[in-house]
Amino acid sequence: MKLSKICSGLEYRCLKGSMETEVQDIVYDSRKIKKNVMFVCMTGARTDGHDYIPDAIEKGASVIVVEHEGAAGQIPEHITVLAVSSTREALAFMSAAFFEYPARKLVTIGVTGTNGKTTTTHIIKSVLESNGKKTGLIGSNGATVGELHIPLKNTTPESYELHSLFHQMVEAGCECVVMEVSSQALKLGRTAGIQFDYGVFNNLSPDHIGPNEHDSFEEYLACKSLLFRQCRYGIFNADDSYYEEVSKGHTCQITTFSAAPDSNAKADIDLAAYDIENLNQNSRLGMQFHVQGILDGEYRIFLPGYFSVYNALAAMSVCRLMGIAPDTIRDGLEQAKVKGRMELLPVSKEYSMLIDYAHNRVSTENALNALQQYHPRRLVCVYGCGGNRSPLRRYDMGEITGKYADLCILTCDNPRFEELHAINEDIKVGLKKGGGKYIEIDDRKEAIAYSMSHAEPGDIILLLGKGHEDYQEIKGVKHHFDEREIVAEILQEMEKAGTK
Repeated sequence: MKLSKICSGLEYRCLKGSMETEVQDIVYDSRKIKKNVMFVCMTGARTDGHDYIPDAIEKGASVIVVEHEGAAGQIPEHITVLAVSSTREALAFMSAAFFEYPARKLVTIGVTGTNGKTTTTHIIKSVLESNGKKTGLIGSNGATVGELHIPLKNTTPESYELHSLFHQMVEAGCECVVMEVSSQALKLGRTAGIQFDYGVFNNLSPDHIGPNEHDSFEEYLACKSLLFRQCRYGIFNADDSYYEEVSKGHTCQITTFSAAPDSNAKADIDLAAYDIENLNQNSRLGMQFHVQGILDGEYRIFLPGYFSVYNALAAMSVCRLMGIAPDTIRDGLEQAKVKGRMELLPVSKEYSMLIDYAHNRVSTENALNALQQYHPRRLVCVYGCGGNRSPLRRYDMGEITGKYADLCILTCDNPRFEELHAINEDIKVGLKKGGGKYIEIDDRKEAIAYSMSHAEPGDIILLLGKGHEDYQEIKGVKHHFDEREIVAEILQEMEKAGTK
């Protein structure tokens, strides 16, 4: 593709060479440079792409894009050099053009917030596909294009990968894409230039604040709000205390949802839930509720916890605005499931078992508090904590599980380069503070097997921390470990032994 076409709509200065230069691909990773590609010099937290200009010259790049015009002096005259104010933003606009604007060929739905993004995107996908709309998915569980699953390094990938995924979705016949839009992605311009059809705000709480993320909570909030200046319709959780601040400066048409118990506060809400109840159908946990507003009637979702109602309302609002019929929305909600997010495993009608990715204080407390609302005979937690991470997270996990769980089974998570026993000693500090009863079983499969073989009718067993992951990282090596497969193996072993 000619450079002039790739740069249409982009502000730039051509310092050397010709805009008629042919470009075979766009790269920003110096390891991927080859002949006749465009190399975009991006500045990151640890590296500066301008340092790799000599590599780009040697490997035959035909175009180099810079932020620092002084860097052009070292580049030969036969290589085209463009100067832009932000190479990150330029990459987004050029990638869109290179893939011929695939986002414009899809209904684009972006979900942002601190918690619930993954679940909300999966619920929306479930409803849309119940309506026959083939839908792509991008988020922390990876990307889904038809039957193809693609692992991702970031919740919201870099702009080049993002537009490449959109292109693959269009080629695969997708009509829609629903994606998690992280605050980092908004901060770093990964979604620059995309006009989302629908943007969703779930909630906000302090998170991702620190080196290489956000300098402050104020910056975190400001980045979240950017989505609502680049979408047509904004769907907001009106119960969240930061709703008004996040919606400031919006350029979209706003729709609100609420699950607040005070019905008097719902007069101006577009979709309000009431009569919210826990649902336990043969150890299949979920929520049932009535709604009024842009939808009316009773709905159910087989994902436990009050927060699941909020995620459902967000999805219902989007799908109703898209013109999806109420019965189709109802069917899609009941079929929705999310890998590793309060994921129910069909192990027994006597007790419930779930997998959840919770691995910090807030998400763990939300999960355990939600499950206690079902009044289990016992709430049993099987978990560990990751190595080479802050000990504070371990203390918090121990304290919260000790407070809510009747039994904790300490085991292995991803110890990485730390010793398992050292990690669990940190967890025990919190457990003692929370007053929790615990045992230790180092091998995670054995720990899960113990929880199942000692389960009592009415128990809820929660496998914490791994979620959608299918590996354990030990001493720098990732070993395959999928809890769904492990549970299936244990069930077979118990059946053979006659202990099921």
